[in-house]
Amino acid sequence: MLVALIAHDRPGALPIRQENRPAHVAYLKSSAVVQQAGPLLDDQGEMAGSLIVLDVADMDAASDWAAEDPYGKAGLFASVQLIAWNRVIG
Repeated sequence: MLVALIAHDRPGALPIRQENRPAHVAYLKSSAVVQQAGPLLDDQGEMAGSLIVLDVADMDAASDWAAEDPYGKAGLFASVQLIAWNRVIG
């Protein structure tokens, strides 16, 4: 099943994002379930969140993956949504 992880950073958390980015990117690259990933941008073009598409067995697996994300462990996000997603194009 495909799951979209949509996360919004806490206000003023750009330093947390920058400090933890290498570990987060390594986690993305080491995971076999990540289909697509990239930052959400604010009006100034600064990173302000994350969009990650996971291909997992079920929503519990998506939750487990999110719990191990270095960004989440560092307290970067104000909110995280896991939403089942149906790919139509791409």
